[in-house]
Amino acid sequence: MDAPKPIYNELLRLVDGKDYFVLTTNVDHCFQKAGFDKSRLFYTQGDYGLWQCSKPCHQKTYHNETVVRKMLDKQENRKIPGKLVPYCPVCGAPMAMNLRTDMTFVEDEGWHNAARRYEDFLRRHTGLHILFLELGVGSNTPAIIKYPFWKMTDQNPKAIYACINLGEAIFPDAIAKQSICINADIACVLAVLQETKNDA
Repeated sequence: MDAPKPIYNELLRLVDGKDYFVLTTNVDHCFQKAGFDKSRLFYTQGDYGLWQCSKPCHQKTYHNETVVRKMLDKQENRKIPGKLVPYCPVCGAPMAMNLRTDMTFVEDEGWHNAARRYEDFLRRHTGLHILFLELGVGSNTPAIIKYPFWKMTDQNPKAIYACINLGEAIFPDAIAKQSICINADIACVLAVLQETKNDA
C-alpha cells in the first residue's frame, strides 16, 4: 500500500540533487516506493518484503511479494491454503518476516552492504557541513538514529541536528547551538519547506 500522506514524495523532492543518505527503522518500503535511490537507504530493522528462516538456520533472506500476493488472492475468512505457508528451503522450519524483534533477526548480505554504504557516507562527510535530519523517531529505538545523530553533531562543529517530531522534538544541552527542533506534524512542516523551496 502507498503511504497515507505524500510525505515521502515531498521529502524526496526536498533532497533532490543533494548528497543524502536515509537511515530508517521503517520496514515498509515507502522510501523505495517514493523513488528514493535504493543505494542510499539502510533499513536497519528489516523489511516486510523479505522472509527469513525462523530459527534462523542460515543468514539469507528471500523476497516474498509473489507469494504474499497469492496469499492475499486465495485467503478466505482470514485464512490461506496450507500449501502457501512458507517453509525454509534449507531446514524446513517455518519462515518469518525479516524484522528485528529478537536475536533471530537475519542480517543478510544486502543488510551488510547497506550498512557499509551508510558508514562510507558518514566517513566521506566527517568534519564537513552536514545536516542530521531526524523525522519522527520515537522513544522505542532512540539508540539507532536519535542518540548517534546527537553524538555526531556534538563531534562536528559544522553539523546541524534538526528534528521534526510531534511531541518528542528534543535535543541535549551539549548541542543546543547546533540544533533545530520543531514540535509539529512532519507532513505540515515538509509542505511548508516545499513551498519555501518553490518560492526561492
